[in-house]
Amino acid sequence: MKAILFMLILLSMKTTLTSEQIASYQQDGFVLHRGFLSAEEVAELKEAVVMTVAAMGKKTVAGGGVDMQAGDSYYDKVFTQRLNLWRINDTAKKFMLNSDLGRMLCRLAGVEGFRVWHDQALIKEPYGNPTAWHLDNPYWSFYSKDSISIWIALEDATPENGCMYFVPGTQRLATFDNVGIGNDLGELFRIYPKMREIDPICVPMKAGDCSFHNGLTAHGAGANMTRKRRIAMTCAYMPVGSTFNGQRNILPEAYFKSLQHGEVLANDDWNPVVCLQNAMARA
Repeated sequence: MKAILFMLILLSMKTTLTSEQIASYQQDGFVLHRGFLSAEEVAELKEAVVMTVAAMGKKTVAGGGVDMQAGDSYYDKVFTQRLNLWRINDTAKKFMLNSDLGRMLCRLAGVEGFRVWHDQALIKEPYGNPTAWHLDNPYWSFYSKDSISIWIALEDATPENGCMYFVPGTQRLATFDNVGIGNDLGELFRIYPKMREIDPICVPMKAGDCSFHNGLTAHGAGANMTRKRRIAMTCAYMPVGSTFNGQRNILPEAYFKSLQHGEVLANDDWNPVVCLQNAMARA
C-alpha cells in the first residue's frame, strides 16, 4: 500500500508545460507554474522540510558537504537556509530528483540533461530581512548560461511576507560577476547598470505554485513584514557536462581537492542525473 501511495503522489505533480511557458522562460529567464503540487503534496513536502531543518540545527549543509554553521549576521536574518536536504530526507529526495521534473527542466532550458546541484530550504522568518538582488550561478562550482532553479511555495508567498521578484531578460545581460546577499539591496545594479533600466516583476504564489529561473536571472525577495514564516523549497540544477570552475561552494573537502579546473562534474553520488534526454549525452 505504501508503494502505491508513493506512485500516486508522484503522478499527481503537474509537470506538463505549455509552449507559451517555454517561450516565456527563454525570453524572460523565469516563468511561473501554477499548481505544481497538490495540497497533499504541499503538506507532505512542507512537513519533511520543517522537520529536517529543525533536525539540522545550525548546520547549514547536510550529507557531508562543506561544514558551515548558521550565525547571527545580516545574511542569517534574511532567511533560514538549509541545503542538500535530499541527502538525508527521502521525501525531499523524492520530489527534488523526480524524473518528470527533470524533463520539465530540459524542455525549459533546451538542454539534453541536468544533474542536481543542491536543494535548499529557504524560510523567511517573521520580520526577516529582504533578499538583495543577486544572481545564482556565479556562486556555484561551475559556470553555465543554462543552469536552472525551481522555487516551490509551501505556504502562500505574498508581497507582505517576501515573495519573489525577477528582472526579466537579465540572463542575457549577466556575466559571472556577482554580489553577496547583504544589506545593500541594489548593489548588483552597480555591476550591471543596464539592469536598473528594466522594471522588476513581482511574482506572488499560492502554496503549491512554483517558479523556474535561469541561474543568471537577477532576482530577490522582499522582507517578511508578517508574524508568520514564509516557507519555500528550492533546488538548483546543473547541465550535464558542466565543468569545475575552481570554486568550492558546498563541495565535500575530499571531492573538492580531487578536482582539476575544467574537469567535468560527473559525481553520481553528489550530483545525480535527473534528466538525460539523449543516451549519448556526456555524463
